[in-house]
Amino acid sequence: MKTDSKVTICQFVHSLSVGGAEMLARDFAIAAAPEFHTVFACLDEVGTLGEQLIDSGYTVECFERKPGLDRSLMRRLSHFCQQHDVDLIHAHQYTPFVYAAMSRFSPWWKAWRALPPVLFTEHGRHYPDVRKSKRVLANQVLLRRRDRCVAVGNNVKQALIDKEGIAAARIDVVYNGINLERFARCEQARQQSRQGLELEPDDVAVFQVARLNPLKDHATAVLAWTHLKDVPHVKLVIVGDGELRASTEELIQQHGLEDQVCMLGTRYDVAEIINAADLMMLTSISEGIPLTLIEAMANGLPCVASRVGGVPEVIVDGENGYLIESGDVHGFSSSIRRLSAEQGLRERLGSNAKARAFEHFSDQVMHDAYHQLYRSLTSELKRS
Repeated sequence: MKTDSKVTICQFVHSLSVGGAEMLARDFAIAAAPEFHTVFACLDEVGTLGEQLIDSGYTVECFERKPGLDRSLMRRLSHFCQQHDVDLIHAHQYTPFVYAAMSRFSPWWKAWRALPPVLFTEHGRHYPDVRKSKRVLANQVLLRRRDRCVAVGNNVKQALIDKEGIAAARIDVVYNGINLERFARCEQARQQSRQGLELEPDDVAVFQVARLNPLKDHATAVLAWTHLKDVPHVKLVIVGDGELRASTEELIQQHGLEDQVCMLGTRYDVAEIINAADLMMLTSISEGIPLTLIEAMANGLPCVASRVGGVPEVIVDGENGYLIESGDVHGFSSSIRRLSAEQGLRERLGSNAKARAFEHFSDQVMHDAYHQLYRSLTSELKRS
């Protein structure tokens, strides 16, 4: 039980492994600490971030979701929320939202007035994205009067309207934001990171920072380098891990790209090693508002990314990078070739990228917007 009068927010996620939504949930807790108390609930696993939060003194509960619709999880979640006097459940992504909303049907709740509102943040959409009539109907039942939805971009908001049947008036758009200063270019860190990666002074390092899963389409990134073998000083550095690591390594070996493509696995020093990069690439087939692109922009890096989801809200084609159709190997390779050959172009697009990041994607702006939502949603509950 909390021992002060602060409003308690439950950050509810799939897991607390390393990922964009998960890191945002952690950042929300840290930024909200002066005004709000935070506990964490995970559907599937605690993960590395979860262990770090536990070490920092946060309450983290993992429900170890069973296959299918785990009805017992709803009861356990409602019990957890009562035990910790939760005033608001902040659910990240659709499945946590469903469980959060359905937990309020549990008899564990003492009274209707005790039911906490749910703030549902949609960070991105599945691929392919289709409208399901049963789900649309379920959303009308699950969403209560006090609940709100947040889309991380206008593209995501439109998907919630078109695919989920959620009224536009119930959806706020809050862009993902980061601590931009943390990712600012540091020449000393650049030299150290490039030495650590064994990059030569004239090497052009292209970073792709993303989980190794099908939606990130690392195969397109690797195959782009089959068209760049004649420029061996252009290197691809893949940062991240996941279920497709082995197949990605096999693809690199199959095409003899070991000297040009390296895989670093999971790294917790991205803010430092990104200084080694000359440009950023993202080959996803589906995205919300990718934090990895914002981090690169804060570092002054031009970006080459798929024209999917909310990416065009981050990358303006020809202004701070290039947008390529997803899966277009030749499109990616030709843009990388051009940028690697023209340092002046990289510098111009990179300068525009940094300016755009500071104008639109500051973490302070994001946190202020969420804190205002926390206040408005819990103030009505406290009065009832």
